[in-house]
Amino acid sequence: MSEKLFDLSGKIALVTGGTHGLGMAIATGLANAGAKIVINDIFPEKLENAKKEYASKGVDVTTYLFDVTDEKAVDEYIGKIEKEVGPVDILVNNAGIIKRTPLLEMEVDDFEQVLKIDVTGPFIMSKRVVKSMVDRKSGGKIINMCSMMSEVGRHSVGAYAAAKGGLKMLTKNMATEWAKYNIQVNGIGPGYFATAQTAPIREGGHPFNELIMTRTPANRWGDPDELQGTAIYLASKASDFVTGIVVYVDGGILATLGKTKLEQ
Repeated sequence: MSEKLFDLSGKIALVTGGTHGLGMAIATGLANAGAKIVINDIFPEKLENAKKEYASKGVDVTTYLFDVTDEKAVDEYIGKIEKEVGPVDILVNNAGIIKRTPLLEMEVDDFEQVLKIDVTGPFIMSKRVVKSMVDRKSGGKIINMCSMMSEVGRHSVGAYAAAKGGLKMLTKNMATEWAKYNIQVNGIGPGYFATAQTAPIREGGHPFNELIMTRTPANRWGDPDELQGTAIYLASKASDFVTGIVVYVDGGILATLGKTKLEQ
C-alpha cells in the first residue's frame, strides 16, 4: 500500500530546464517512480546532450525547444505536449538563472531578467498547465524550485534572492487559489549540492567550501540524487493534503547558526 502512494506510473511530468544538474536529478527520480518525462530548454545542443545523458541512465525523455518566459510559445508548446505525449500531470518549474553581482553594481536589465526567468516563468508555465488540469478535472501537482535564498540573503545574489523569495510567496498563493481544483502546489528549497557547476568552489581549498562545511550540520555537500525523494513525495498521491509549503533539502543549514571552531 505504501509503495502505491509514491507510484507515478501513467503520469506525465514536465521538468523545465531539466537538461542538467538538479533538474536532471529530479526528472530521473520521477522517471524511476514511473512517470513519463518531458523536458524543455532554449538551447538545442543542451537538449541533444541531455537526451543522451538520460538514455545512459535508462530514461526515455521527450524534448521541446521553447522559452518559459514567452507566453505565446508556452501556450503553443504545452498544446503540442498534450497532443504528442499527453496532458501534464506534474509540472516542475526548475528553469532559472542567477547573476552574482552586488546590487550597487547591478544593471536594472539584469535584475529584471532574473525576476522574469525565476518568477514570471513559473507563473506563465503554471497558469497554462493548470488551465488544462482544471478543464480535465484531473487535479495535479506543481513543484516550484525555490532556494535557501527564499529565506536568507547573501552577498551578490540580491536579484536571485528577490526572485526566489517571490517564488516562495507565489507558491503559497497558487496553493491557496488552486486547492479547490485538487491541485497541490509546493516548493523545494535546495541547499548546496555537488554538481558540475559547483565543482570549482568545492576544490582546492576554496573559502566557500570551508563556509559550507562550517554552516552545514551534515558537514558535506548534497548529492543531487538526494532531491529525488522529496520530488517524488510532492509529485505523488502521498502529498495530496500537503500544499503551499517549501521543503528545504539543505543538510540542516537553515536550522543553525553554524559551528564554532571548537565544534568542527
